[in-house]
Amino acid sequence: MTETISKKRLGVIAIVIKDRNESYAAVNDILHLYGKIVVGRMGIPYKDRNLSIMAIIVDGTTDEIGAMTGKLGRVRDVEVKSMLTDKDDQGDD
Repeated sequence: MTETISKKRLGVIAIVIKDRNESYAAVNDILHLYGKIVVGRMGIPYKDRNLSIMAIIVDGTTDEIGAMTGKLGRVRDVEVKSMLTDKDDQGDD
């Protein structure tokens, strides 16, 4: 039997939280659940528009990253976009 090993990918997840008061806690809970793949995060509150914009750097398998972004995308008033590099965890070019 051949075992498939999932390669890690490096990427950036952009999150726009349209209603900070209603959705921010749910987003943070999900990010906490997937903390092992989160390398870093930056959040900017845009108070004039009642938005928060977050950039999350991730390092994980496509399954892990997809599961996290899927859960984030199901949160009310949240938009999620992701960009993953084609580099694997071996450091190959």
